[in-house]
Amino acid sequence: MKTSDATKMSPAEWELMRIIWTKNGAGSSEVIELMQQKRSWTESTIKTLLRRLVNKEILKTVKDGRKFIYYPVIEEKVAMNENVTELFDHLCNMKKVKVVIELLTKLELSRSDIEELQKVLEEKSKTAPEMVECDCLPAGMKNECC
Repeated sequence: MKTSDATKMSPAEWELMRIIWTKNGAGSSEVIELMQQKRSWTESTIKTLLRRLVNKEILKTVKDGRKFIYYPVIEEKVAMNENVTELFDHLCNMKKVKVVIELLTKLELSRSDIEELQKVLEEKSKTAPEMVECDCLPAGMKNECC
């Protein structure tokens, strides 16, 4: 089986996948009903998005009587990590932390989330370099971006 590529999902497909991940599989009528409670999308739009996700091998279908149940092929955490990794691969090494800080200021975080972040940062600080190198230009070239 071909490996799914979550970086190929559109924002609309992400909306559907969030429902299917949360439900750990759902029939098209259930997906349509739940999606229409969130967005004013037509049934045909939702079915088109489901078909695209199946074609991208992000969803699989299992026949259950006269209906099909859609199941995720890729785990939500894996999909999120693939997308974040791809995005961060395009950013300057020296500017990535500024993006993370900006995100942290905007996110709603629980106390346990903050404690977990603090533990990760404390552990990373033990092996962190003094400075992260810019990777915008080839190695050895003078860099003025950062």
